[in-house]
Amino acid sequence: MKLSDYAKTLGISYLTAWRHYKAGKIPYPTEQLPTGTVIVDYDPKKISRGVVKVAIYARVSSAENKDNLDRQAERLSQYAIAKGYQIAYVIKEVGSGLNDNRKKLEKLFLKDDYDILLVEHKDRLGRFGTHYIDILLKRLGVNLEVVNLADNGETALKTGFPSQGTANPEGRDELMQDLVAIITSFAARLYGQRRAKRKIDLIVETLNSKTD
Repeated sequence: MKLSDYAKTLGISYLTAWRHYKAGKIPYPTEQLPTGTVIVDYDPKKISRGVVKVAIYARVSSAENKDNLDRQAERLSQYAIAKGYQIAYVIKEVGSGLNDNRKKLEKLFLKDDYDILLVEHKDRLGRFGTHYIDILLKRLGVNLEVVNLADNGETALKTGFPSQGTANPEGRDELMQDLVAIITSFAARLYGQRRAKRKIDLIVETLNSKTD
């Protein structure tokens, strides 16, 4: 397939794929035609003995973080390539970590043709209950691999290498959004819908003043 198609299959940008090609990091035979087109001998449908197939799952809470979603998927794809995995799926989804009705994740769980589910942080899979998800996946013969085991929301993955972590304000903002969602749910139950908004505004104002 063409290098551009290879990049799309792996969920990385063409520029990243080109850099990998120039650096000799593509783990498959490559050939550059006289026209300049780069061909990669890669077929994701081929099942080779000993090949570990990986499904990548990237998630952000809101559409405003779409760029971060793409970068997250690209980092995971580069990590998978560095580990020698064959990428079977790259799933990118917008939805809260508290939402237990994410359609793309549901469809991925129903598939059984991959060996590893790869996420950047545990909270990309869900804010709560990831331990039980891990247990259930193991019963299906799928291993959950979390690339960055540092505190969620505080660090970001370093491309293709063991993560050292950098400040991640986007992760902090998303954590605040989920925290507000939890407070909203409980406040509505405790105080009723009419009084809930006043209570929530006061709590959020207090939280923001403490984090500033």
